[in-house]
Amino acid sequence: MGVVLRNLQKVVPIRRARLRKDVDTLRHILGIQKFDLGIICVDNQRIQQINSLYRKKNLPTDVLSFPFYEDIRPGKLPCPLHRDELNLGDVFLGVEFVMKQCQEESLDFHGALTAVTAHGICHLLGYRHETDEEWTEMSQREQYILSEFNRLTGRRLEPMMKKCSQDSR
Repeated sequence: MGVVLRNLQKVVPIRRARLRKDVDTLRHILGIQKFDLGIICVDNQRIQQINSLYRKKNLPTDVLSFPFYEDIRPGKLPCPLHRDELNLGDVFLGVEFVMKQCQEESLDFHGALTAVTAHGICHLLGYRHETDEEWTEMSQREQYILSEFNRLTGRRLEPMMKKCSQDSR
C-alpha cells in the first residue's frame, strides 16, 4: 500500500522525496504500512477554506486530518474487510502556515513538516485533543513516535503541538 503525496501549492518549496521518506518512516513506526494514506500540501488560502468549511474556524492552520475510519479508538488499528478499506484517510498540511511558524521560532521547516505530519496521522488513528485527558494521551503518543523517528534517523525532531486553550481546539 502506499502514500499519495500531492503538492497543490506554489508558495513554499517542498522536498517531496524527503517528506515521502519521512512519512514512510512514520508509517513503519506506527505499523501502518499496509494502509493507504494521502498527504496534501496546501497554502494558507486553501487550508483556511478547508478549516472554515469543516471546523467553522476561518483561519489558516498547520494540519487538518480527514480519517477514513471516523470511530476508531486511539491505539487501535482498523480491521478492514475489503481491499478498498485499506485506507487511513488524508492529511492536509498547511505548509505556508508551518513555514511562517518555523521562521518565527527559528525551526527547521522540513523537520517541522514531519512533526506536523505525525500529528495529522495520529488524528487518522483516532487520537484527539478536545479534553485535557485526550491532549495528554495524544501528546504522549506524538512524543513516542518522534523519539522512535529520531532513534531511527539520527534526527532531533520535537512535537509542534502546544497545549491549546479551550477556544482554539
